[in-house]
Amino acid sequence: MTTTDLVPVLAALGDESRWRVLEALGEGDASASALAGSLPISRQAIAKHLGVLREAGLVEPVRSGREVQYRVLGAHLRDTASRLDAIGAAWDRRLAVIREIAERPEEQPDSDDPRH
Repeated sequence: MTTTDLVPVLAALGDESRWRVLEALGEGDASASALAGSLPISRQAIAKHLGVLREAGLVEPVRSGREVQYRVLGAHLRDTASRLDAIGAAWDRRLAVIREIAERPEEQPDSDDPRH
């Protein structure tokens, strides 16, 4: 996953309602109507949120008879989480080096050194 791929995912996840939709779909596939019945979000808003999540590659529509249900694409979410974990690990390493430097005892000047 490249940074270019990550931007729309993070933008899609930046909305609390889309988080609720993803959480609901985490329980199992559901239609937009079923989601609207279980969430405090209108059917029209659910449809828009599903469109954003689909564009970001986080959900996919699955036809079930005459109904379209939506499914979470866990692999894409795992890729996003892995990328964020890698960024976090890099920062943890940097901060550990800074902490190590900050906690080193100060060097004492050599009393035989004529410069001191």
